[in-house]
Amino acid sequence: MTLPAPEKRGDQRVAPSLVKFELLHTCAQTGARRGRVLTPHGAIETPVFMPVGTAGSVKAIAPDDLHTLDAKIILGNTYHLMLRTGEQLIGELGGLHRFISWDRAMLTDSGGFQVYSLSEKRKITEEGATFQSHLDGSKHVLTPERSIEIQEVLGPDIMMAFDECPPAMSERSYMEPSLERTTRWLHRCVKAWSRLRTSLFGIVQGGLYEDLRKRHAEEICALDLPGYALGGFAVGEAPEQMHDGVRFSAPLLPKDKPRYLMGVGTPLDLVTCVGAGIDMFDCVLPTRSARNSLLFTSEGKLVIKNARYARDERPLDPKCSCYTCRSFSRAYLRHLFVSQELVAMRLNTLHNLHFFLQLMKDARAAIEADRYGDFTREFLARPSSPEA
Repeated sequence: MTLPAPEKRGDQRVAPSLVKFELLHTCAQTGARRGRVLTPHGAIETPVFMPVGTAGSVKAIAPDDLHTLDAKIILGNTYHLMLRTGEQLIGELGGLHRFISWDRAMLTDSGGFQVYSLSEKRKITEEGATFQSHLDGSKHVLTPERSIEIQEVLGPDIMMAFDECPPAMSERSYMEPSLERTTRWLHRCVKAWSRLRTSLFGIVQGGLYEDLRKRHAEEICALDLPGYALGGFAVGEAPEQMHDGVRFSAPLLPKDKPRYLMGVGTPLDLVTCVGAGIDMFDCVLPTRSARNSLLFTSEGKLVIKNARYARDERPLDPKCSCYTCRSFSRAYLRHLFVSQELVAMRLNTLHNLHFFLQLMKDARAAIEADRYGDFTREFLARPSSPEA
């Protein structure tokens, strides 16, 4: 199944139908799902890891690199794009796809998590969030309606509802009114949503309280949106608590809609949460780690700046087929990093993103073969760090 091409309507490209999801297979060993998300900018095979391009760029690499990596979808962020460049100018220049020369699918976060992370620089009320810019201290107000307005001007395939993201360890006395407000905000997002070219996903919160997760999922899913996300994980709780919370929460979401776990995670998080029934992931970890010399390999994590690699002629990962591993030694990659050569950021990022995307490709194959439980056990048996 493919979606028809967007039609012209004035100076806007309007999708004649919204994002669709096909559940292709469920692993007989686990609850892992093999699916496909159909968007106006192409199909996305799931489970999928989505590289983060916060300000309209996946840091250190270009769109042609992402094509080479076969990334089908990347992320942008409402908060950052509204503050720097601004949605109005991006809209005048043809929308975010055209602005960054990206012809595949895009998802934008609503800005809710960034507002949460501002801590002392923001105030949340029923109307929305008032905050100070991290760039210049200027005052801004972000409401559900404003978040939807910005995202629709940016024009991604998928946009996220504006929500409050409470810390995972919040008391019930804070969490319950927060959930109620997020539900009211979602209704306002739905009312503001034009449905012309961008699909809206709702976000389920509730921290580590199972009864609150269940109640909130029922409220959010009652609106029958194109997709749903789990928010409020990996925001302060232990990994084991997060994994348990996802195992409980994922089955609460509709089987016939994509399930997105926001802001997660490590390779272990991905493998574990795919097994729980999650379809979509994003995280800055592979790109941020690459810029700080931490690389992921089939033999475990490797810190390339360490002196032990100064004379190491081996490829970064002998089992990896990325450009970095096919072309360069560990010694050269260390030399680039300690010399502060800019190309080090690109080569490291290419490798880490290839590792994450290949991990998801391998997961899809294991699900199709009804051996995802075996795949998980094999992954857990891997070493944590490479040999010297």
